[in-house]
Amino acid sequence: MVGNAGLRVLVIMLWCAAMPISLGIDYTVGDTNGWATNYDYSTWTSGKTFAVGDSLVFNFAGGHTVDEVSESDYSTCTVGNAIASTSAGPASVALKTPGKHYFICGVIGHCGSGMKLAVTVSGSAPAPTGTTTPSGTSSGGAAAGGVGSGDGTTTTTPATTIPKTTTTIYSSSSAIWPSALTAGVMLLVVLKLVV
Repeated sequence: MVGNAGLRVLVIMLWCAAMPISLGIDYTVGDTNGWATNYDYSTWTSGKTFAVGDSLVFNFAGGHTVDEVSESDYSTCTVGNAIASTSAGPASVALKTPGKHYFICGVIGHCGSGMKLAVTVSGSAPAPTGTTTPSGTSSGGAAAGGVGSGDGTTTTTPATTIPKTTTTIYSSSSAIWPSALTAGVMLLVVLKLVV
């Protein structure tokens, strides 16, 4: 039979096993410069390694947007074809899938003045959860691949070359919160059983 000390060790081991290995990193785009014109975001990404589960935080007060776009629209600074967009800052983008992700400011002239960001995300995609939405349609909201902001508005447009599930822009502080909450509840249940 396991003694009281052994049960405590078991509880701690179960709790550690339930915790995610990595909570992801929140990258503040442009660091103290934020999301602004006349800044070299390719230099900012240099030396950074982005992975599935990380987030990009775009800090801006107004007069800008964060638009997720195709590689072609990124290269030519074409606005109006955004996969997802928000004009309410700060905006946080959860990097949910590996591959290239492209962002521009949709205000005319801003992308050409440097407000464009390309990141390469490493890692494997997480297992799908919930229901799926056919390509080109949306059930709405940030969870469907749309862009949400703190003001409750969401914009979705049909995907061009990147699936809608590529990123989710939202204003909450962490996409890992449900996992941490689940681990905490599991710990409480085990403690209740032990005591």
